[in-house]
Amino acid sequence: MAKKTVGKNVSYEVTKDGKLTIEVDLKKTHGMSKSGKTVTIATSNGNTKALDHKEEEFVFGINVYKYPDAE
Repeated sequence: MAKKTVGKNVSYEVTKDGKLTIEVDLKKTHGMSKSGKTVTIATSNGNTKALDHKEEEFVFGINVYKYPDAE
């Protein structure tokens, strides 16, 4: 299966042997979260429906963030 992109800075791939690989570039950021407490690095924007190696649907969600440096 080819690599697919979802949300912001999240890509994934399902291999023929059924392994899910999620890729996030930790050098990228997408600004402050809505609450203003963290810096968003990547998000799938909620749950994402995808197909596994048997073409059966599964769901995943991911958020990657960091706390801003104290000033």
